[in-house]
Amino acid sequence: MSLMGSVLIANRGEIARRIIRTARRLEVRTVAVYSEADAGAPHVREADDAMLIGPSAARESYLVAGNILKAAKQTGAQAIHPGYGFLSENPEFAEAVIGAGLIWVGPPPAAIRAMGLKDAAKRLMAAAGVPVTPGYLGDDQSVEVLASQAAAIGWPVLIKAVAGGGGKGMRRVDGSREFRDALAAAKREAAAAFGDDRVLLEKYISCPRHLEVQVFGDAHGQVAHLFERDCSLQRRHQKVIEEAPAPGMDEATRQFLCAAAISAAKAVDYQGAGTVEFIADASDGLRADRIWFMEMNTRLQVEHPVTEAITGLDLVEWQLRVASGEPLPLAQDAIAMSGHAIEARLYAEDPANGFLPSTGSLTHFRLPSSVRIDSGVEQGGEITAFYDPMIAKLIAHADSREAAAQSLADACRGVEVWPVKTNAAFLARCVGDADFLAGKVDTGFIQARLESLTHSPPPTVSPSAVALAGRLAATESDGEAHSPWLAASGATGLRLNAAPVNSALVYVNDLAMDLAFDFDAPAAFSTGGKDEVIVFDGGAALCVTALRQADRLNVGVLGDGVIRAPMPGRIVAVAVAAGAAVTAGQTLIVLEAMKMEHALVAPAQGEVTEVMVSQGDQVAEGATLARLRASG
Repeated sequence: MSLMGSVLIANRGEIARRIIRTARRLEVRTVAVYSEADAGAPHVREADDAMLIGPSAARESYLVAGNILKAAKQTGAQAIHPGYGFLSENPEFAEAVIGAGLIWVGPPPAAIRAMGLKDAAKRLMAAAGVPVTPGYLGDDQSVEVLASQAAAIGWPVLIKAVAGGGGKGMRRVDGSREFRDALAAAKREAAAAFGDDRVLLEKYISCPRHLEVQVFGDAHGQVAHLFERDCSLQRRHQKVIEEAPAPGMDEATRQFLCAAAISAAKAVDYQGAGTVEFIADASDGLRADRIWFMEMNTRLQVEHPVTEAITGLDLVEWQLRVASGEPLPLAQDAIAMSGHAIEARLYAEDPANGFLPSTGSLTHFRLPSSVRIDSGVEQGGEITAFYDPMIAKLIAHADSREAAAQSLADACRGVEVWPVKTNAAFLARCVGDADFLAGKVDTGFIQARLESLTHSPPPTVSPSAVALAGRLAATESDGEAHSPWLAASGATGLRLNAAPVNSALVYVNDLAMDLAFDFDAPAAFSTGGKDEVIVFDGGAALCVTALRQADRLNVGVLGDGVIRAPMPGRIVAVAVAAGAAVTAGQTLIVLEAMKMEHALVAPAQGEVTEVMVSQGDQVAEGATLARLRASG
């Protein structure tokens, strides 16, 4: 059978660009769709054709099936590739695509539907002989029944959205006192993310490893696996670091795991790319009798590049060929594994400030060339609050796990992004951690080391950067002795507050610091006309200002008792009213932004004097949400 001639990509960002690269190599015409916010995005420019499908919000553009089908018809596309996220696991959308006479680059709608509801999927897997985690999958969703079942399972338990994924609608509960509040929060988040607030309960595994197997099926009855991945390094159930193969995996356990994944795929007559996810109790290493099915993602995964790296295969090409009716390009015994690959997700967020998402223009955006980079943005672009904050993936492949980790850590330390904040330095610390390098990983790895992984060490600033800052903001010297900083800048008669001889008083990220010479100068650049220099050190961006403190917009909880929005978003819960007495750390308002909920808390004991917002309100960054008066 011949390969399809054209494909519309019903997605955006790095996955859209990733699909375009393969399609261009295969001489398949590509059609991009975009929202108003993405009008200037790289994937729009790189596709052969592109069509606007709605306003910036995803629910008015990328999630509107009718607009995407209309775009396919008007551009003459033969197929639709959904990427991941958005409508990729929506069986109704898949049926609509097929009903319109188009090729659906994905599994049959029946397989999506079978695996889309976690409780039904687990019952199906149990019937197919695939081991499943102990828990409650019942239809009775009353608080009383769920609380009773949770107690019967034994604490801690995990609440999971039936229609969930990506950690949405998921909560760990350690005891009966906190169960009802956690259940309400999980249901609210599940309803907002999936339009379905039903949950299931699972026994919480004390030393869990998140393992998954890449599977592929075709229309000719063949199913193969492309080995396993380990995705245990997570934060709030969102994957951060993924690798292949899984560290500490022996061949016997690998064969058991991959055979279970094949059984799962065959149970739903699977076609195309899919990932079967498992939870392992790794308290005594990886053992076949301590691995259980969690769920199946009926799409390509964000972390698919590590599988491509160790197999040398192009998974998007396999998707396009299978969707065109071709058999799997390789039989199982022809698929081999070589070396080790590790991927890090570069997010627009601030780890030092509770991982709050960061938005704005990418004035300076430079990623290292030493590893594979999959990115959806470029210099001059903008990170908005409308979509997921992931801006790139860094993928290192080497002969050994140690070499791959070293390469990835070096690459993360080489990231240069300004003024948007990123987690690059945090990622470098993760893959450089001694326990990570020893393979001692589980899903609690990051939380257990959160302080050390997010703590910023004292900054290192080069003499050239300080000299440049001084030249930009210098004043008359008033007869002071020349300093080495003045000599480095090539200027005379300027004051840089340089005493003693080998140090200079500058402001770094608005904090006054007395900095010594460092001749191993990291990269630096001037923002131009703002009396400041940006220095990149270990993946972090430092703003160096001479003589005076830089202006800064303060948001969040301030000392004046004002609660402000740390970013644009939607108010999903208001927990207090005017006149309420509150304690330090008590949640006041919950803001949803970039697909995550952020609790804004009371900075101290006091009284709420005013609440300016209601549930459902859209707020801008820095907007005043409430006011407090301290007491005691």
